[in-house]
Amino acid sequence: MICAQIRLFGGNLQLLDGHIGDCGKAARAFAQETGAQDLSTLREPYRIEGKKTLGLEITMQLDWSLPDAICYPTGGGTGLIGMWKAFQELRAAGWVTGPFPRMYAVQSAGCAPIVRAFDSGAARSEPWDDPRTDASGLRVPAPLGDRLILSALRESGGQGVAVTDEMLAEEAAHGALDEGIDFSPEGGAALAAVRRLRERGAIGPDDRVVAFNTGAGWLYRSAGDLPTRVGASHIPGL
Repeated sequence: MICAQIRLFGGNLQLLDGHIGDCGKAARAFAQETGAQDLSTLREPYRIEGKKTLGLEITMQLDWSLPDAICYPTGGGTGLIGMWKAFQELRAAGWVTGPFPRMYAVQSAGCAPIVRAFDSGAARSEPWDDPRTDASGLRVPAPLGDRLILSALRESGGQGVAVTDEMLAEEAAHGALDEGIDFSPEGGAALAAVRRLRERGAIGPDDRVVAFNTGAGWLYRSAGDLPTRVGASHIPGL
């Protein structure tokens, strides 16, 4: 459906048999050959400045205060990097006080280079061989902003969290029925991470937690794929 929309508006669409890293290489090659602007992740101007609006909107909606924790589905991780930058600038300007939120980078167990690097204590991530996950936004084997993501996790007292595709699909379905929001697999991963962190004790029952839904579920399914019934599921304190 999205491919049809791109063609409808006159876009030059080229499909590749691979992952987003392969698309980035092709985009850079095309830009070099034609003089076009390379807009692959973190190579375009102002992406991080634009992503700062995520942090600004959270702060405004919480009456100029910060949540205790943020669970963010992390592929390229630009949203997490932008929020962390926004929070630091808000504090420097005197607009917010108190501790920064703990930042949690959520990835699929089938492609978790940030989680692996965090757990090993590395400053940079190593490319993930054979990335596999149904959440296309998380299928990023070598995020260019890995150093910035890992710094934000450690400075905030957060961590990386990996969930299985089965977990993220189940939570996306529950979230849609419970909240009336069409959760994408990436959003389901964030909900699954909240549940896992609650079970570990990393998130307490009184913590204010923001879990991001960074996509739309309808992009992943046809009408015949819609669930007919899913049991109730709730995450206390979310």
